[in-house]
Amino acid sequence: MGASRSSGYTLIEVLVAFMILALALTVLLRVFSGGLRNVSVASDYTKAVLIAETELARADIDDSLTPGTVTGRAEEKFRWTRTTRRYSPFPDDSLPTAVPAFHVGVRVEWPDAGRTRAVQLATVRLLRPEGGRP
Repeated sequence: MGASRSSGYTLIEVLVAFMILALALTVLLRVFSGGLRNVSVASDYTKAVLIAETELARADIDDSLTPGTVTGRAEEKFRWTRTTRRYSPFPDDSLPTAVPAFHVGVRVEWPDAGRTRAVQLATVRLLRPEGGRP
């Protein structure tokens, strides 16, 4: 007489199924944690760009486009540096410009996971005539 085989799963089959499930869950966890990390990094970049845009706009208002460097902090973790210098569209400054122009650049830095991330924006602004519009 042959041995009868009862219906059901063997211990090996159950262990293999658990191993496959564990591997699938590990991969899913890594995907989700990576996605959450990317959301955090994107949020920091968005804040940094907003800070840089604010400082570019503030250059016109606060110091009337005075050449130099100004630094500051925002939201405890962001450091910004705004640099203003005379701008000439000509490489050798040989031709005068009708309206004085200034190059305004802002660099925003912040620490993230053991390294420094940064965003840099720049623009050219024209000097406002006294009492007039740009």
